[in-house]
Amino acid sequence: MKSFIQNIPKAELHLHIEGTFEPELMFKIAKRNQIDIPFKTIEEVKKAYTFDCLQDFLDIYYQGASVLIKEKDFYDLTYSYFQKSAIQNVRHVEIMFDPQTHTERGVSFETVINGISKACYDAKKNYGITSFLIMSFLRHLTEEEAFITLNQSIPFKDKIKAVGLDSSEKGNPPSKFKNVFKAAVKEGYIPIAHAGEEGDAGYIWEALDVLGVQRIDHGNNALQDLNLVKEIIKRDIALTVCPLSNTALQVVKNMKNHPLKKMMELGLKVTINSDDPAYFGGHLNQNYIEIQRALDLTKKDLINLAKNSFKYSFLDKNIKNKHLEELNQL
Repeated sequence: MKSFIQNIPKAELHLHIEGTFEPELMFKIAKRNQIDIPFKTIEEVKKAYTFDCLQDFLDIYYQGASVLIKEKDFYDLTYSYFQKSAIQNVRHVEIMFDPQTHTERGVSFETVINGISKACYDAKKNYGITSFLIMSFLRHLTEEEAFITLNQSIPFKDKIKAVGLDSSEKGNPPSKFKNVFKAAVKEGYIPIAHAGEEGDAGYIWEALDVLGVQRIDHGNNALQDLNLVKEIIKRDIALTVCPLSNTALQVVKNMKNHPLKKMMELGLKVTINSDDPAYFGGHLNQNYIEIQRALDLTKKDLINLAKNSFKYSFLDKNIKNKHLEELNQL
């Protein structure tokens, strides 16, 4: 199955570029920028990558991001992810980035977007991997602060495909960002949002009805409400599920109890993604491997999951069809 998974062409739709920060690269950039981090060795960092909940992870996630200062830092971070993706037969990625994590530290929006987008350009040239950028608002901050970020993004609209919503979910429902999402859609951005990872099914309803999302990130707790499941199916909206992330953050206690197979059986369109691979124990193929082993997924299941990753991407229809035709040959 490992060989089969390796050979499947696939897309990744739920990936935070700051969450791809491997300890080795973190140390390298911290040294280059002469920034002290609260770890003396790479081993110390790896030991810290054990979490009891989403907030535990976010605390160390923001510590790591603090060493990113210059355009080259963002380039190196992003290109490193593409190098790992290339050897996993990943053909397309939709990368989330968190401008507020950096602008509130005095790093300019321009520095962030230029470093990331230049790596995307080089990855297409060198590896043939296509990509789109998703600008995510931090939901633990205010909507007013999100509006500042939206306004900062306007000169770079050509580099950004969609807007998302991430960070601490509980207590920060999608409706908190109703107005900024409405404004973002007017600017031409596609709306998506994290919902139902730690928040209940009500958060997913809000993402659908208040924000008008075209894709749901995570969505595990959709299964709390069968009417919600029917509505997601009716609207033909995909869930970007992240198996290793779910177990690392204790959203799912054991991979054998992961709801992915039940989601598929109910008719939900599911994709597999790595979320924050440096922190959660594996990139995209490892997520496929672990969930296949735990839930005894068939080759047909895996092909369907890969098909969903292209079908529910924001790629042009003709490009989607080329990828789907290749999967039909397997």
